[in-house]
Amino acid sequence: MITIGSRGSMLALWQARHIQELLKGKGIEAHIEVIHTTGDKITDVPLAKLGAQTSTKGLFTKELEDALLDGRIDIAVHSLKDMPTELPEGLDLVAVPEREDPYDAIIGSTLEDLPRGATVGTSALRRQAQLKALRPDLDIQSIRGNLDTRLRKLDEGQYQAIVLASAGLRRLGWAGRIAERFDASRVCPAVGQGALAIEARAGDWTARILTHEPSRRAVDAERACLREFGGGCQIPMGAFATHRGEVLHLEAVVAALDGSRVIRFAADGSDPLALGKAVAAGLVKLGAREVLG
Repeated sequence: MITIGSRGSMLALWQARHIQELLKGKGIEAHIEVIHTTGDKITDVPLAKLGAQTSTKGLFTKELEDALLDGRIDIAVHSLKDMPTELPEGLDLVAVPEREDPYDAIIGSTLEDLPRGATVGTSALRRQAQLKALRPDLDIQSIRGNLDTRLRKLDEGQYQAIVLASAGLRRLGWAGRIAERFDASRVCPAVGQGALAIEARAGDWTARILTHEPSRRAVDAERACLREFGGGCQIPMGAFATHRGEVLHLEAVVAALDGSRVIRFAADGSDPLALGKAVAAGLVKLGAREVLG
């Protein structure tokens, strides 16, 4: 019997139970222990400001990683987009199961049908910047809380639309609420979006059997690109890798928060880490560091 560490939200528990079932299918029994993270405890501060105030890139991972290092849990299940690219010494990202829908979705209205000046909620600077590039007139406001909480705030009329990861809505059976999905040419997804990450102590091979190699290679390329910019998940940057036969195609975006400048760069390669570095270098040559400040 192994212990799975998970955050306590509805979506996080769905993800942990999904991994529990996958392990059971491999003959490994597991139980789930809920651990509350900094990002869960503080819900009235925008994520970017919270990251600056707490001086940590692991707002939704640190307490789970502490539990791994202490031996209280054997594996931690994360939304991969929440994971910093640099992990604590002694821990590894041991498995990435098959990825769900990686794209962003808007709920409440399509982007085109929103009235001028409409209030749109999102927790990500990446989404804010790219939405502003598409619709400079929108009033983009921070929205925090679990997925069900955000949907409730929309239904109460606090926002005219909200933007979320499609994967979470699909996992919880709420895909029918999606008004529009954005492909990567419009709103480039977050690094690792739609993928789950299984983190464990270095050298622990138990959960490696759950790895879906194409998904792992894609997110490795995305994370290698983000790593070149400091590895935090709250900068206004997206990266998305897809397989084209045996070759990986990686496209990435860096955008000014007001949407006034959007830098895109894409390349193909067979080595995920080298490809991620190459795409980051391409963004830098086009002025990405100036845009990020």
